[in-house]
Amino acid sequence: MKNFRYWRNLTLFGLLIFALFVATGTCYMARQLALNYLHPRRLVLPAEDTPAKGGIPFEDVTLTTADHVRLDAWYTPPQNGVVILSAHGYGGVRHSDIHIMLARQGYGVLSWDFRAHGKSGGEVSTLGYYEMLDVEAALAFALQQPGVAHIGAWGGSMGGATLILATAKHPEIEALVSDSAYASLRDEMNVAIHVNWMRPLIGFFAEQAIGEFGVIEQISPVEVIGQISPRPVMIIQGLADSMIPVDSGKRLYVASGQPHTFWSEEGVEHVQMLYTFPERYEQQLIAFFDAAFLPTTPITAP
Repeated sequence: MKNFRYWRNLTLFGLLIFALFVATGTCYMARQLALNYLHPRRLVLPAEDTPAKGGIPFEDVTLTTADHVRLDAWYTPPQNGVVILSAHGYGGVRHSDIHIMLARQGYGVLSWDFRAHGKSGGEVSTLGYYEMLDVEAALAFALQQPGVAHIGAWGGSMGGATLILATAKHPEIEALVSDSAYASLRDEMNVAIHVNWMRPLIGFFAEQAIGEFGVIEQISPVEVIGQISPRPVMIIQGLADSMIPVDSGKRLYVASGQPHTFWSEEGVEHVQMLYTFPERYEQQLIAFFDAAFLPTTPITAP
Protein backbone atom coordinates (compact mmCIF):
# COMPACT_ATOMS: atom_id res chain seq x y z
CA MET A 1 0.00 0.00 0.00
CA LYS A 2 2.82 2.35 0.89
CA ASN A 3 4.51 1.60 -2.42
CA PHE A 4 1.29 2.39 -4.27
CA ARG A 5 0.91 5.75 -2.49
CA TYR A 6 4.54 6.54 -3.11
CA TRP A 7 4.31 5.90 -6.84
CA ARG A 8 0.94 7.64 -7.09
CA ASN A 9 2.29 10.74 -5.38
CA LEU A 10 5.44 10.63 -7.46
CA THR A 11 3.37 10.37 -10.65
CA LEU A 12 1.12 13.25 -9.60
CA PHE A 13 4.17 15.33 -8.74
CA GLY A 14 5.69 14.54 -12.12
CA LEU A 15 2.47 15.48 -13.90
CA LEU A 16 2.34 18.74 -11.94
CA ILE A 17 5.92 19.58 -12.91
CA PHE A 18 5.15 18.72 -16.54
CA ALA A 19 1.99 20.88 -16.49
CA LEU A 20 3.94 23.78 -15.00
CA PHE A 21 6.62 23.32 -17.65
CA VAL A 22 4.03 23.35 -20.44
CA ALA A 23 2.23 26.36 -18.96
CA THR A 24 5.48 28.28 -18.55
CA GLY A 25 6.55 27.44 -22.09
CA THR A 26 3.16 28.43 -23.49
CA CYS A 27 3.20 31.76 -21.65
CA TYR A 28 6.75 32.43 -22.80
CA MET A 29 5.82 31.67 -26.41
CA ALA A 30 2.69 33.86 -26.21
CA ARG A 31 4.69 36.72 -24.70
CA GLN A 32 7.34 36.49 -27.42
CA LEU A 33 4.69 36.49 -30.14
CA ALA A 34 3.07 39.53 -28.53
CA LEU A 35 6.40 41.34 -28.43
CA ASN A 36 7.02 40.44 -32.07
CA TYR A 37 3.70 42.09 -32.96
CA LEU A 38 4.60 45.21 -31.00
CA HIS A 39 8.11 45.47 -32.45
CA PRO A 40 7.85 44.90 -36.23
CA ARG A 41 11.02 44.58 -38.25
CA ARG A 42 11.81 47.96 -39.76
CA LEU A 43 11.89 48.42 -43.50
CA VAL A 44 13.72 51.45 -44.87
CA LEU A 45 13.14 52.66 -48.41
CA PRO A 46 16.10 52.79 -50.78
CA ALA A 47 17.46 56.32 -51.07
CA GLU A 48 16.15 56.64 -54.63
CA ASP A 49 12.59 55.52 -53.74
CA THR A 50 11.07 58.95 -53.16
CA PRO A 51 8.48 61.08 -54.96
CA ALA A 52 11.38 62.48 -57.00
CA LYS A 53 11.46 59.25 -59.04
CA GLY A 54 8.15 60.38 -60.51
CA GLY A 55 9.29 63.96 -61.00
CA ILE A 56 7.36 65.18 -57.94
CA PRO A 57 8.97 67.89 -55.78
CA PHE A 58 8.74 67.29 -52.03
CA GLU A 59 10.12 68.35 -48.69
CA ASP A 60 11.52 66.09 -45.97
CA VAL A 61 9.61 67.13 -42.86
CA THR A 62 9.44 65.99 -39.25
CA LEU A 63 6.19 65.58 -37.35
CA THR A 64 5.98 65.34 -33.57
CA THR A 65 3.11 63.49 -31.91
CA ALA A 66 1.34 64.43 -28.69
CA ASP A 67 3.36 61.75 -26.90
CA HIS A 68 6.61 63.16 -28.31
CA VAL A 69 7.36 60.56 -30.99
CA ARG A 70 9.25 61.87 -34.03
CA LEU A 71 7.82 60.90 -37.43
CA ASP A 72 9.72 61.23 -40.71
CA ALA A 73 7.55 62.41 -43.60
CA TRP A 74 7.42 63.75 -47.16
CA TYR A 75 5.30 66.76 -47.98
CA THR A 76 4.29 68.03 -51.41
CA PRO A 77 2.21 71.25 -51.33
CA PRO A 78 -1.11 71.23 -53.21
CA GLN A 79 -1.88 72.93 -56.48
CA ASN A 80 -5.64 72.61 -55.92
CA GLY A 81 -5.96 73.44 -52.21
CA VAL A 82 -6.37 69.80 -51.12
CA VAL A 83 -3.87 67.72 -49.13
CA ILE A 84 -4.23 63.93 -48.92
CA LEU A 85 -2.82 62.17 -45.86
CA SER A 86 -1.17 58.89 -46.94
CA ALA A 87 -0.83 56.16 -44.29
CA HIS A 88 0.94 52.82 -44.86
CA GLY A 89 0.31 49.42 -43.31
CA TYR A 90 1.85 47.40 -40.49
CA GLY A 91 5.46 46.48 -41.19
CA GLY A 92 5.62 48.81 -44.18
CA VAL A 93 6.81 52.30 -45.01
CA ARG A 94 5.39 55.39 -46.67
CA HIS A 95 4.18 54.85 -50.25
CA SER A 96 6.06 56.75 -52.94
CA ASP A 97 3.71 55.33 -55.60
CA ILE A 98 0.56 56.69 -53.92
CA HIS A 99 2.33 59.99 -53.24
CA ILE A 100 3.29 60.36 -56.91
CA MET A 101 -0.12 59.23 -58.16
CA LEU A 102 -1.93 61.93 -56.19
CA ALA A 103 0.62 64.74 -56.54
CA ARG A 104 0.79 64.60 -60.32
CA GLN A 105 -2.95 65.33 -60.38
CA GLY A 106 -2.43 68.50 -58.35
CA TYR A 107 -3.13 67.13 -54.89
CA GLY A 108 -0.86 67.95 -52.01
CA VAL A 109 0.34 64.82 -50.21
CA LEU A 110 1.70 64.16 -46.73
CA SER A 111 3.20 60.66 -46.44
CA TRP A 112 4.86 59.51 -43.22
CA ASP A 113 6.35 56.46 -41.56
CA PHE A 114 4.24 55.38 -38.59
CA ARG A 115 5.92 55.06 -35.20
CA ALA A 116 8.23 52.03 -34.93
CA HIS A 117 8.38 51.92 -38.74
CA GLY A 118 10.83 53.15 -41.36
CA LYS A 119 12.84 56.17 -40.25
CA SER A 120 10.42 57.32 -37.56
CA GLY A 121 11.01 57.16 -33.84
CA GLY A 122 9.18 54.99 -31.34
CA GLU A 123 9.70 51.36 -30.50
CA VAL A 124 6.16 50.00 -30.20
CA SER A 125 3.49 49.52 -32.86
CA THR A 126 -0.06 49.16 -31.55
CA LEU A 127 -1.82 48.54 -34.91
CA GLY A 128 -4.01 51.59 -34.61
CA TYR A 129 -4.20 52.66 -30.95
CA TYR A 130 -1.26 55.03 -30.52
CA GLU A 131 -1.05 55.39 -34.30
CA MET A 132 -4.09 57.66 -33.93
CA LEU A 133 -1.66 60.17 -32.45
CA ASP A 134 0.49 59.86 -35.57
CA VAL A 135 -2.49 60.69 -37.78
CA GLU A 136 -3.40 63.62 -35.55
CA ALA A 137 0.16 64.98 -35.85
CA ALA A 138 -0.06 64.67 -39.64
CA LEU A 139 -3.46 66.35 -39.70
CA ALA A 140 -2.24 69.24 -37.54
CA PHE A 141 0.78 69.75 -39.81
CA ALA A 142 -1.33 69.74 -42.98
CA LEU A 143 -3.84 72.22 -41.59
CA GLN A 144 -1.05 74.66 -40.77
CA GLN A 145 0.37 74.73 -44.31
CA PRO A 146 -0.33 77.68 -46.62
CA GLY A 147 -2.74 77.13 -49.47
CA VAL A 148 -4.54 74.19 -47.81
CA ALA A 149 -8.33 74.40 -47.82
CA HIS A 150 -9.33 70.72 -47.58
CA ILE A 151 -7.96 67.43 -46.21
CA GLY A 152 -8.56 63.92 -47.56
CA ALA A 153 -6.93 60.63 -46.64
CA TRP A 154 -5.75 57.34 -48.12
CA GLY A 155 -4.66 54.38 -45.99
CA GLY A 156 -3.66 50.77 -46.56
CA SER A 157 -4.18 47.94 -44.05
CA MET A 158 -3.25 49.32 -40.59
CA GLY A 159 -3.14 52.77 -42.15
CA GLY A 160 -6.67 52.36 -43.46
CA ALA A 161 -7.96 51.08 -40.13
CA THR A 162 -6.29 53.91 -38.21
CA LEU A 163 -7.62 56.51 -40.62
CA ILE A 164 -11.17 55.20 -40.21
CA LEU A 165 -10.82 55.71 -36.46
CA ALA A 166 -9.28 59.16 -36.96
CA THR A 167 -11.75 60.31 -39.61
CA ALA A 168 -14.68 59.34 -37.40
CA LYS A 169 -13.18 61.56 -34.70
CA HIS A 170 -11.93 64.48 -36.82
CA PRO A 171 -14.38 66.15 -39.24
CA GLU A 172 -11.44 68.05 -40.77
CA ILE A 173 -10.75 64.87 -42.79
CA GLU A 174 -13.40 65.30 -45.47
CA ALA A 175 -12.98 62.16 -47.61
CA LEU A 176 -11.37 58.76 -47.03
CA VAL A 177 -10.11 55.85 -49.12
CA SER A 178 -9.40 52.72 -47.07
CA ASP A 179 -7.62 49.80 -48.76
CA SER A 180 -7.50 46.38 -47.06
CA ALA A 181 -8.34 47.64 -43.57
CA TYR A 182 -9.42 45.17 -40.90
CA ALA A 183 -12.94 45.66 -39.57
CA SER A 184 -11.56 45.08 -36.08
CA LEU A 185 -8.18 44.15 -34.64
CA ARG A 186 -9.80 41.13 -32.98
CA ASP A 187 -10.81 39.85 -36.43
CA GLU A 188 -7.29 40.38 -37.75
CA MET A 189 -5.84 38.43 -34.81
CA ASN A 190 -8.25 35.58 -35.49
CA VAL A 191 -6.72 35.20 -38.96
CA ALA A 192 -3.10 35.85 -37.99
CA ILE A 193 -3.09 33.57 -34.92
CA HIS A 194 -4.15 30.11 -35.99
CA VAL A 195 -4.23 28.48 -32.52
CA ASN A 196 -7.49 29.60 -30.90
CA TRP A 197 -6.44 29.23 -27.28
CA MET A 198 -3.26 31.27 -27.84
CA ARG A 199 -5.17 34.41 -28.87
CA PRO A 200 -6.24 35.53 -25.36
CA LEU A 201 -2.72 34.97 -24.03
CA ILE A 202 -1.09 36.92 -26.85
CA GLY A 203 -3.63 39.71 -26.42
CA PHE A 204 -3.01 39.81 -22.67
CA PHE A 205 0.77 40.03 -23.00
CA ALA A 206 0.50 42.64 -25.76
CA GLU A 207 -1.73 44.87 -23.66
CA GLN A 208 0.48 44.28 -20.62
CA ALA A 209 3.51 45.44 -22.60
CA ILE A 210 1.64 48.52 -23.85
CA GLY A 211 0.60 49.28 -20.28
CA GLU A 212 -3.12 49.54 -21.03
CA PHE A 213 -5.79 46.86 -21.08
CA GLY A 214 -8.81 46.85 -23.38
CA VAL A 215 -6.78 48.27 -26.28
CA ILE A 216 -7.61 45.47 -28.71
CA GLU A 217 -11.36 45.95 -28.38
CA GLN A 218 -11.00 49.70 -28.96
CA ILE A 219 -9.39 49.17 -32.38
CA SER A 220 -12.66 48.41 -34.14
CA PRO A 221 -13.15 50.55 -37.26
CA VAL A 222 -16.43 48.82 -38.11
CA GLU A 223 -17.96 50.26 -34.93
CA VAL A 224 -17.21 53.89 -35.82
CA ILE A 225 -17.12 54.11 -39.62
CA GLY A 226 -20.80 55.07 -39.72
CA GLN A 227 -19.91 58.30 -37.91
CA ILE A 228 -17.98 59.52 -40.97
CA SER A 229 -21.15 60.05 -43.04
CA PRO A 230 -22.06 62.35 -44.80
CA ARG A 231 -18.38 62.60 -45.71
CA PRO A 232 -17.59 60.17 -48.57
CA VAL A 233 -15.79 56.87 -48.02
CA MET A 234 -14.34 54.40 -50.51
CA ILE A 235 -13.53 50.85 -49.37
CA ILE A 236 -11.14 48.64 -51.38
CA GLN A 237 -10.65 44.91 -50.73
CA GLY A 238 -8.93 42.07 -52.55
CA LEU A 239 -10.94 38.87 -52.15
CA ALA A 240 -7.89 36.59 -51.88
CA ASP A 241 -6.67 38.47 -48.80
CA SER A 242 -4.88 36.07 -46.44
CA MET A 243 -3.99 38.69 -43.81
CA ILE A 244 -7.49 39.74 -42.73
CA PRO A 245 -10.96 38.20 -43.11
CA VAL A 246 -12.01 38.56 -46.74
CA ASP A 247 -15.36 39.98 -45.66
CA SER A 248 -13.69 42.90 -43.85
CA GLY A 249 -14.20 45.34 -46.70
CA LYS A 250 -17.83 44.40 -47.19
CA ARG A 251 -18.52 44.74 -43.47
CA LEU A 252 -16.94 48.19 -43.42
CA TYR A 253 -18.89 49.21 -46.50
CA VAL A 254 -22.21 48.05 -45.04
CA ALA A 255 -21.48 49.80 -41.73
CA SER A 256 -20.51 53.07 -43.42
CA GLY A 257 -23.11 55.64 -44.37
CA GLN A 258 -23.79 57.41 -47.65
CA PRO A 259 -22.04 58.40 -49.80
CA HIS A 260 -19.85 55.31 -49.99
CA THR A 261 -18.36 53.08 -52.69
CA PHE A 262 -16.91 49.57 -52.60
CA TRP A 263 -14.38 48.08 -55.00
CA SER A 264 -13.39 44.42 -54.70
CA GLU A 265 -11.80 41.91 -57.05
CA GLU A 266 -11.38 38.14 -56.97
CA GLY A 267 -7.88 36.68 -56.73
CA VAL A 268 -6.20 39.77 -55.26
CA GLU A 269 -4.11 39.59 -52.07
CA HIS A 270 -3.70 42.02 -49.18
CA VAL A 271 -3.11 45.64 -50.36
CA GLN A 272 -2.35 44.39 -53.88
CA MET A 273 -5.13 46.09 -55.83
CA LEU A 274 -2.72 48.97 -56.51
CA TYR A 275 -0.21 46.64 -58.15
CA THR A 276 -2.71 44.30 -59.84
CA PHE A 277 -4.74 47.08 -61.46
CA PRO A 278 -2.42 50.14 -61.37
CA GLU A 279 -4.16 52.18 -64.07
CA ARG A 280 -7.65 51.46 -62.77
CA TYR A 281 -6.51 52.10 -59.21
CA GLU A 282 -5.23 55.56 -60.14
CA GLN A 283 -8.39 56.29 -62.10
CA GLN A 284 -10.64 55.29 -59.19
CA LEU A 285 -8.56 57.09 -56.58
CA ILE A 286 -8.43 60.38 -58.48
CA ALA A 287 -12.09 60.16 -59.51
CA PHE A 288 -13.10 59.66 -55.88
CA PHE A 289 -11.14 62.62 -54.56
CA ASP A 290 -12.16 64.81 -57.50
CA ALA A 291 -15.79 64.01 -56.73
CA ALA A 292 -15.27 64.80 -53.05
CA PHE A 293 -13.48 68.09 -53.55
CA LEU A 294 -14.55 69.31 -57.00
CA PRO A 295 -18.35 69.83 -56.95
CA THR A 296 -18.79 69.28 -60.68
CA THR A 297 -17.46 65.70 -60.51
CA PRO A 298 -20.00 63.02 -59.45
CA ILE A 299 -19.02 60.03 -57.30
CA THR A 300 -19.40 56.86 -59.39
CA ALA A 301 -19.13 53.19 -58.48
CA PRO A 302 -15.92 51.37 -59.52
